[in-house]
Amino acid sequence: MRLVNLTNPDKDPVEGDEMLKTEGSLEIRYTHSAVEIPAEDLAREWRNLELMKTDQMASVPDWPDRDKYLAYRVKLRDWPSTSDFPDTKPTL
Repeated sequence: MRLVNLTNPDKDPVEGDEMLKTEGSLEIRYTHSAVEIPAEDLAREWRNLELMKTDQMASVPDWPDRDKYLAYRVKLRDWPSTSDFPDTKPTL
């Protein structure tokens, strides 16, 4: 993941700065807020990005190591209902 402050590129973000978050080919632009985001929300955002990154392979029957990825996706979907959430992320 790459995070860029578009308003003040060489400075830490402050309230109102325009930000760009890049994860692979996915780009998210947003306005920085000083409001604390709950760990559960951040964990769900990470999980949703992981699911999006593995969407394509889930639909290709001969994808290398497909079974491992499918099992990983199940772990990702089940994660919020486990005692590990949000502290310990599932791994591939």
